[in-house]
Amino acid sequence: MADGIRTITIVLFDGFELLDVFGPAELFGSERERLRVQYIAETHEPVHAIQGVAIVPDFSYADAPTPDIVLVPGGMGTRKLVADAAFLAWLKAWGADAALVTSVCTGSGVLAAAGLLEGYRATSNKRSFAWASSNGIGVEWVPAARWVEDRDRWTSSGVAAGMDMAAALLDHLFGPGTGQAAADSAELELHTDPAWDPFAAQNGLA
Repeated sequence: MADGIRTITIVLFDGFELLDVFGPAELFGSERERLRVQYIAETHEPVHAIQGVAIVPDFSYADAPTPDIVLVPGGMGTRKLVADAAFLAWLKAWGADAALVTSVCTGSGVLAAAGLLEGYRATSNKRSFAWASSNGIGVEWVPAARWVEDRDRWTSSGVAAGMDMAAALLDHLFGPGTGQAAADSAELELHTDPAWDPFAAQNGLA
């Protein structure tokens, strides 16, 4: 942050959920003079979302800069990641010293598997909650939450919930009203209560 700009690095992998990444990125982009968004993957080759869109990352694991804010999205590709010991070891080592570690949807299952949620409260996608919460140890899983903020760990519920969390994160970084201004620009109606979660009841979790 030598230039005074905060940086959020989004971890990409084959099978990531497109809105988990670009929903938050849309809001983060409203603060481009104060917040830089960059993308990282195993190599510099294009990475494919589950919807088929290919994204070229800015960095590979090998040349990854020291992270400021980390975001791990969800998607069906997370199922392979939690069994990838080399990836989990890299993520734990690389993300351990980040100022903030965040996730959207089942990305929290990946963070848990990497040991980055031990001793923290966290949530995840409600339809995949049982799977996500089966990963890691020492995590206090919160079944009914739009997102959970626990010190330097932020985790959101499924897909669109990531945009609500992103707006709250903008407020956290740059002051109250920043997230709402970003949402207004995108014509997005925010849910600002992190405990608002009708989907937990819909999926038998509350």
